[in-house]
Amino acid sequence: MCISTIILTFNSEKTIAATLKSVLQVSDDVYVVDSYSSDQTLEIVKRFGASIVQHPFENYGAQRNWAIDSLNIKYAWELHLDADERLSEDLIRELNKLKSSFPENICGYYIPRLVYFLGRPIYHGGMYPIWHMRLFRRGLGRCEERQYDQHFYVTGKTSRLKHTVIDDHKMTLYEWTTRHNRWTDAEVDEILNPCIDRVVGGKINGNPVEKKRLLRMFYNRFPLFLRPFILFLYRYIFRFGFLDGKQGLVFFVLQTLWFRFLVDAKLFERKLLKDNKL
Repeated sequence: MCISTIILTFNSEKTIAATLKSVLQVSDDVYVVDSYSSDQTLEIVKRFGASIVQHPFENYGAQRNWAIDSLNIKYAWELHLDADERLSEDLIRELNKLKSSFPENICGYYIPRLVYFLGRPIYHGGMYPIWHMRLFRRGLGRCEERQYDQHFYVTGKTSRLKHTVIDDHKMTLYEWTTRHNRWTDAEVDEILNPCIDRVVGGKINGNPVEKKRLLRMFYNRFPLFLRPFILFLYRYIFRFGFLDGKQGLVFFVLQTLWFRFLVDAKLFERKLLKDNKL
C-alpha cells in the first residue's frame, strides 16, 4: 500500500467505526488525531488497530497542519478525512486501482463529497458534488489557516477522482445546531479579520475550491439579512433542493437560511457593539 491516512476525531463514537472500516481497505498506515474525546471513540479506534495521537484542538486548519507537520507517516501519499466521513465502495475500488500507478505529474486529487442528513443523501441544491482536496503527495499539501471553511491546497498539478466520500451526519439536530452556532462565531471572526496568507482565492476558471470562493465573494456583496433568503431560494427552489424530501427541507432551512442569517445577525451585533450602541 502507498497511502497513509489521517483522521481527525472528537467524541466520534457514532461514526468512527464506519470510517476506519472503509479506510483500512485502502491503507495500512492510519493515524487518528484525537482532541481528547470523552466517549468511546478511542476504544473503538484501538479495536481497529489505528495509531492514536492526541493534540489540543484550536481549529480545523491548525489541527490538520499540525498533523501534516508532526506525524511520521509511512507513505508518499496522504489521505485526510473527518471522523464522520467514509469511503464509498466505488471510491475504495478507484483508490486501490490508482495506487498501482499514480501519475508522476499529478500532486493531488479532488474527491467529491456526498452529505447524508437525517439518514438521507442530499443530492440537490448544489450540494453534490462538493469537491474537496483530500489526497495529495506528502510535503505538497497544506490546509488554509482560515478560522472557518478551511480547504486543503496543493503545490503542483491536480486532478479529480470520480467516486465519493460520504459525509454521514449522525449527530442530533441539537448537536448540529450547537456546532453550527459556534461556527457562525468563527465565520464572523473570519469576515471581520480575514486570513490573507496561504488561502485559496476566487477564480472563475480555477479549481473547484477557487470557483466556490468566487461565488462566496459574490454572495458577500449582497445586503445583510437579504442574502440568506436569496441563497435559500436559489438552493431550495432553483437548484431543486425540494427534491430531497423532508430531510432536504430541514437541511436547506438550517444550512442556507438559519446559519447564514445568524452570521448576518452576529455581524450586525458586532457593529452595534463597535459603535457603542449596545
